[in-house]
Amino acid sequence: MTEYLSIAGNTIAYDVAGQGPLVVLAHGIGDSRHSYRFLAPALAAEGYQVANVDIRGCGDSSLGWDGYSRTDIAGDLVALVRRLGGPAVIIGQSISGGAATIAAATAPDVIAGVIELAPFTRAQPFDLGGLVRVKRFRSGYTQMALVIMRGKLANWTKYLDLALPAKPADWDGELARIEAKLNEPGRMKVLQAMCKTSPADAGEQLRNVKCLVLIIEGSADPDWADPRAEGEKIIADLPHGLGELAVIEGAGHYPHVQMPDEVVALTLPFLGKTLTRA
Repeated sequence: MTEYLSIAGNTIAYDVAGQGPLVVLAHGIGDSRHSYRFLAPALAAEGYQVANVDIRGCGDSSLGWDGYSRTDIAGDLVALVRRLGGPAVIIGQSISGGAATIAAATAPDVIAGVIELAPFTRAQPFDLGGLVRVKRFRSGYTQMALVIMRGKLANWTKYLDLALPAKPADWDGELARIEAKLNEPGRMKVLQAMCKTSPADAGEQLRNVKCLVLIIEGSADPDWADPRAEGEKIIADLPHGLGELAVIEGAGHYPHVQMPDEVVALTLPFLGKTLTRA
């Protein structure tokens, strides 16, 4: 059953499954909590309380927010953790990976750990060399630029085709669901607004994180010429000893959708280290 958290006159939609230590799932831009349709039940079955969130402006959450930055999203996630009791591990993908970093840095009393899936957590310098060398990166960059400029669903679906180099069995139906949601008035504008936000606010908070952080990258992610190098740079900006990097070979920007079993296998040991069972 969908529940709602009211924040400054707007609402965040989420659902909760399972019992045990709290794990909060936060998806990326242009998506919804359905992105975690494989991960959420797997974690609940392993004895965790899983809160799966539609971040502001997405899915069943309301429109009309004042901002869509990582700092804004982080505040929403911390509010939800406090409502549900915490402490929690946040699993955040893409923009929500950066938001999870900010949540951990600003609310260490309730954030016990962070897993970032293909995260945008650092300011991104223009990578001309990567664009020249790596076709996958060049193609993804082109489609994202067109999304920002034109706001056309067709460019977003072309990006998704690159971002999921291998599709799950339910992809046709899932893509239709994503398209239907983004065709709702105002939803594509939110996607564009999120694309335009800088990850600099998250990067500036990396040095203030006090909990363990697991970065999971896909080797075939079209958002970077070298996804492993991006993950290593995030780890380097964290306090020494807090960060760990895993790279899933062949995964794109949505490893939890494309290769959920591999993500679960990486996630469970991390949760065991960061969350205390009763």
